[in-house]
Order: sequence, then C-alpha cells, then structure tokens
Amino acid sequence: MRDLERSVYGCEYGNTSGTTRLEAEHISRLLELRPATKLLDLGAGSGWPGLYLAQLTGCEVVLVDLPVAALRIARERAAADGLAQRCKAVVADGAALPFEDASFDALNHSDVLCCTPDKLGVLRACRRVAREGSRMAFTIIALAPSLTDAERRIAIASGPKFVDTSDDYAVLLGQSGWCLDERTALTATLLQSMRAELDGMLARADALAKVFGSEEFGERMKRQQAAITAIDAGLLRRELFVARTGR
Repeated sequence: MRDLERSVYGCEYGNTSGTTRLEAEHISRLLELRPATKLLDLGAGSGWPGLYLAQLTGCEVVLVDLPVAALRIARERAAADGLAQRCKAVVADGAALPFEDASFDALNHSDVLCCTPDKLGVLRACRRVAREGSRMAFTIIALAPSLTDAERRIAIASGPKFVDTSDDYAVLLGQSGWCLDERTALTATLLQSMRAELDGMLARADALAKVFGSEEFGERMKRQQAAITAIDAGLLRRELFVARTGR
C-alpha cells in the first residue's frame, strides 16, 4: 500500500484523499504557509497533507479527525519526522470544532466535505475559528452540473458517500461567511491518479488480496472502476476552492 501510494500520489502517509504531492505544495503557496502560521488540517486522517505542509513550510499544524487510530498514526509520524513540537492531534467533529474563535491563520481540508452530510455546518465552524485575513483551501468531488436523473443516480452511487449537495460550494461558502477567491478544476488530475492507482492495484493484486482478503479487494477494485467510469463520462468532477475571511 505504501509503495502504491508513493508511486501514484508522491507521498507515503496513508493518503485517503486525491491530493497529490504537487497539489499539496500548490496549496502551501496558496495559503502562504510559513513558520509563524497556525494551520488547521480538517479530516486529517493519518496526517496527509497536514504533516507534509508543516514539514515543508515550518508552520504549526493541528490535525482534526474522528478516527482515533488514524490520528495516533499521525502522531507517531510527526514524532518520527521531528514535528512533535509543532503538531497537535485532536479528535473532533468538523462541524463542532473545540477551539476558540479566531484561532487559526490558515485552514485546509482535502476531499472532506464530499464525505460528510453537514457541509454547511463544517464551513461555518471553519469560519468561526479562522482569524480575520485567513485563507482556507479545500478540494471536493462533486456531481457535474445539468445531469439527467439517470446520470445523477449513477454519479451518486459512484462517488463519495455524501457527494450530493443541496447547493454549489460557491453558494455554501457565501452562506457560511466566506468570500470565494478562486476555484480550479482538478478532474483531469484525479482521473489520471485513479487510473494509475487501478493499474497499481492490478499489478499488486496477489499481495493486496492477502492484506484485505479476496472479497474486500474485489469490492475495492469494483468501486475504483465505477468511479473512474463516472468521472470519464463527465458525471463527477473534482475542484480546488480557495476562500478568505473578510469582505
């Protein structure tokens, strides 16, 4: 799994998003991360890309997620990378962040909102803990616009659990008090990564079947192929949003 992640995404953290190393480096520049910056990485899992951003820029990072096991892995990785003094891990719901108002200079979440039902609640919580002048970057997988009912059903079945949204993310940002700075299409990169990952899974089929069990590995392959088919058909898209506080 580490070899597969390294060959496809350029990282080795137990990546659960579609964020590549090059995308993470781009996000570090968009957020203007530096040693004085306090970064919140929401839905951090086992530390990607938050720990990498801290190592790359010297910023402080607070990793937030619900699975305790993943955050324990992140803490171990932070210690191994010499980041223990600049990294904290907090178990919390993204819509109920346990931090004081205006606590962070920058925020990031990678393919998190498409995996949670309370998207507006998460964005509002992020806005509350962001200082004035802060920026937030996040990637999402979403339904393409103007789908037929049949296409919509396929897209929802093929995407992340909560891929469907009541409104476009630009609207949700406005409703939660954020100002949208830019949005960038990342669909082509996602499709390339997912195809490379599928090829890598096929090349390592025997070893991965031993890790996951034949049935689970088969299900993973089916989900991967279904997502690739939906993206290739233009039913799903991936985007990077950058928003800021203030007017």
